[in-house]
Amino acid sequence: MKRALGIALLALAALTLGAAAGVITVGHFSAGDLAGWEAKEFKGLTSYSLVETHGRTVLKAVSQSSASALIKNIEADPANTPMLSWSWKIEKTLPGGDGRTKAGDDFAARVYVVFPSFLFWNTRALNYVWANKLPVGHTWPNAFAGDNVMMMAINSGDGQAGQWVSHRRNLAADFRRCFGEEPPAIGAIAVMTDSDNTKGHAIAYYGDITLGPR
Repeated sequence: MKRALGIALLALAALTLGAAAGVITVGHFSAGDLAGWEAKEFKGLTSYSLVETHGRTVLKAVSQSSASALIKNIEADPANTPMLSWSWKIEKTLPGGDGRTKAGDDFAARVYVVFPSFLFWNTRALNYVWANKLPVGHTWPNAFAGDNVMMMAINSGDGQAGQWVSHRRNLAADFRRCFGEEPPAIGAIAVMTDSDNTKGHAIAYYGDITLGPR
């Protein structure tokens, strides 16, 4: 996570529990709906827009040596809605990207889940990424934010570039795996396509994002 993104997300106040069990539509892009999503610029603006492709509306992200995110504050209890589902597509990975280093901390597609705390230094985040080279399933601390933000390679390389790929992750299980404890309330979800460190170019598409029960 970029330094500025870390600051922005760590500043989120802790949110109350109590999201009812059932599916929560976090990103309803297929309905042409961006309500509640806010742009956060860190180093230049990634362009985010709703586009029609193959009969569906999706979120398109275009980054040219830029880093900005779309963030939506939510209230959700991972005990009730632990399953995060989304789909994404990239045109290609970033050849110079290496998520283990600050100079290579760029990804064509990311989905963040933020777990805020009243003690802002205890705020945690899971960062699901389409890795450039690191293998699927690999996890590592963020190059900028350290152990409070754990990266997880969900796709890797260009083998599936140009294809829609769907994912369903158990946030509670991933949080326990990465942080060794039960997850607190979910406070925000973000998407980001960035290429500022590698001075590259990246294009990605995001489908609807939901939280739901097991």
